[in-house]
Amino acid sequence: MAVTDKDDLINLIEEEVPDNEIPEILPLMPVRDVVIFNDMLLPLFIGRDRSVRAVEHALEGDRFIFLAAQKDPADEEPKTEEIFTVGTVGKVLRMVKLPDGKIKALVQGMAKGRVVEYVDDSSFFKVRFEQIEEAESPEMDLTAEALMRNVREQSEKILTLKGEFSTEVSAVLEGIEAPGKLADLVASNLRLRVEEAQQVLECHDPMDRLRKVYGFLSREVELSAVQVKIQTDVRDEISKTQRDFYLREQVRAINRELGEQDDRIAELTEYKDNIAKAKMSAPAEKEALKQLKRLEQMHSDSSEASVIRTYLDWMVELPWSAGTKDHLNIKRAAKVLDEEHYGLEKVKERILEFLSVRKLNPNVKGSILCFVGPPGVGKTSLGKAIAAAMKREFVRISLGGIRDEAEIRGHRRTYIGALPGRIIQGLKQCGSNNPVFMMDEVDKLGSDYKGDPSSALLEALDPEQNNEFSDHYLNIAFDLSKVMFILTANQLDTIPSALLDRMEVIYLSGYSHEEKRVIAENYLLPRQVKENGLKKRHIQLSAGALDDIIQHFTLEAGVRNLERELGSVCRKIARKVAEGSKGGQRVSRANLEKYLGPPKYLSELDKEESQVGLSTGLAWTQVGGEVLYVETSIIPGKGELIVTGQLGEVMQESVKAAMSYTRHALAGLGFKDSFDDLDIHIHVPDGATPKDGPSAGIAIATSLFSAVVDRPVSSDVAMTGEISLRGRVLPIGGLKEKALGALRGGIKTVLFPEKNAKDLSEIPASVKKRISFVPVRHLDDVLKVAIEGFDTLDEEVARLKKAEAASSAKGKGKRKKETA
Repeated sequence: MAVTDKDDLINLIEEEVPDNEIPEILPLMPVRDVVIFNDMLLPLFIGRDRSVRAVEHALEGDRFIFLAAQKDPADEEPKTEEIFTVGTVGKVLRMVKLPDGKIKALVQGMAKGRVVEYVDDSSFFKVRFEQIEEAESPEMDLTAEALMRNVREQSEKILTLKGEFSTEVSAVLEGIEAPGKLADLVASNLRLRVEEAQQVLECHDPMDRLRKVYGFLSREVELSAVQVKIQTDVRDEISKTQRDFYLREQVRAINRELGEQDDRIAELTEYKDNIAKAKMSAPAEKEALKQLKRLEQMHSDSSEASVIRTYLDWMVELPWSAGTKDHLNIKRAAKVLDEEHYGLEKVKERILEFLSVRKLNPNVKGSILCFVGPPGVGKTSLGKAIAAAMKREFVRISLGGIRDEAEIRGHRRTYIGALPGRIIQGLKQCGSNNPVFMMDEVDKLGSDYKGDPSSALLEALDPEQNNEFSDHYLNIAFDLSKVMFILTANQLDTIPSALLDRMEVIYLSGYSHEEKRVIAENYLLPRQVKENGLKKRHIQLSAGALDDIIQHFTLEAGVRNLERELGSVCRKIARKVAEGSKGGQRVSRANLEKYLGPPKYLSELDKEESQVGLSTGLAWTQVGGEVLYVETSIIPGKGELIVTGQLGEVMQESVKAAMSYTRHALAGLGFKDSFDDLDIHIHVPDGATPKDGPSAGIAIATSLFSAVVDRPVSSDVAMTGEISLRGRVLPIGGLKEKALGALRGGIKTVLFPEKNAKDLSEIPASVKKRISFVPVRHLDDVLKVAIEGFDTLDEEVARLKKAEAASSAKGKGKRKKETA
């Protein structure tokens, strides 16, 4: 056989096949879903590597190959014990090599055989086999003649039922005189299961084999008859359905002539009236009338009719032209915002500016607002307040966890159960084409093989193109330009830049202790009292108890958990009232644990006193600012730097920068003490929590300097800022959130980069009264404030030199004494 090139699309081998003697050892190819009989001519598609190699090996020799069925057709790599031992020796007559590496081979069964042993199974199966000689056919008596005649008649009957009978087939059946050959011919053309066909193959007596085939043939005749009956019944049912359809149409025509209407005509008329009332756009009305015409022409009970009805229901119920009139009274809007939210002055000011522009220019293509802040600061309720101020409908959907683009754009109308996207559903729900549409948790959108929902939002949120928003279900442009979209997020990092570019971001940082107290007294507690069925007289919450709840039972930037704790107090009082308790219940600091249990959050023990090598940093998280501690210890070793606490790559770099600056600064001032024989261990507690960010540099450097000079860091001083290799303090972000976190942590002084001085205007005045903010430019400025007793670096180095000299002299004196 010639070796073909892989680039050839098809290699066709059509050579004369010599009639050589069958070898004793042959390659074996397991086949599935078919059992091959003697004289059977069959095309095989071969794709498994082992099988391809077996066929190629056969073509290199006499073209003989042993074909045996595998017991489990689904098994891609059958083992030797999973292949039947009785099979057929086949001869490869033709072979076509396909472009994908597979083979199409034409094989003819030559002899029956049984596997004696597997000689090799490394690259393909190679077996030693023994031929199974066919038992001699008995003399043709009346029984044999009758059995063969029955088999021929049943075969012709099956072919007649299937419409495949011909005189040529009858001649072939009549021309076979041997019972075994007749059995093999009929069995190879019956749709037998592999197990049944294998039973026939393993039956060596011709008459027994013919009897088995006759049994399977009789069963197939019955099945074919039932199949034909089912097909005839279905055909008759379809004919009846068509006849009923024509009769109904005639009845409708008669009713129209008589001026009467049936239910179907009434339904179609109602759809037509509703389409006219919906005041759709011209393309939408054209499409709706087109679908209505299709509905008229099809059977009312068909599945397609149900799909069209659902589509028309959506089309007529959507608010194509129905909207609310804006009431843009800016003073009233300011009053509504103040009633619903305390504080957030800059946020409310920006919202009022937004509404003022809308009032002066109603057709302005305004920006999309995005409220960003920790959980519980009031992002969603701000959207409701805006809707109330404008007297618009309010719709809210949550985007968190959505991974399918169809949730935004809708499903295509190709199957029953398809629906429009969330945006169109929301508009239908509120019945207005200009609501305040809030999309929560836009930062938690996902994406997978079903599409990218964030990309699908681009069209909906772009003021330049959302006047023709295309929903896959409607397949018609819908105008979203009148909708006021407001989005919320906890962070911006996970929002795609293209989507973020279409939004105006408004930050909500969180609340100070004083603001939380006012919010609890004026908003949260009255709401919980009402929701739990209490009256104002039933509960008396002291100011001290409220302060303890804020400080020791919640640790958050918002007020969500604070409301939960107040609700827990109200529920316990509600139980007492329900049990018949008279009078009000007073909740004070003394009995607060009775209602809420022991405090959940206690002040860090490390802040009780200043310690050497312990500095306080400030970190930004998704739930607001938090206090972060950095510890440093210097121990004898081999000059290694050990960093623990699950620090990310950015904080790892901050540690290295602080270490390099410390060594450089001390060496530049003549401090000769080397770090080569010391190990420096820097640890950030709460090791189970990963930490990263570019604002802990000066906190790490301060902790390191404190350990080197052996002076404690003030426990009520916290700092934020990155450090350069020259000791400069670099600017950071999130100063307001970090300031609120420092206030919750009991910090008295905050050191921050001088370039962030502009951000002080965003910090509430109540926070500035309780915390002293000190701008710093260089690490020297940080050390003077943070490390107790630290004056200048020169003086500290001089003190270290003196201590080093004293230690050296003491060591020499000790050695002299030992020598004497």
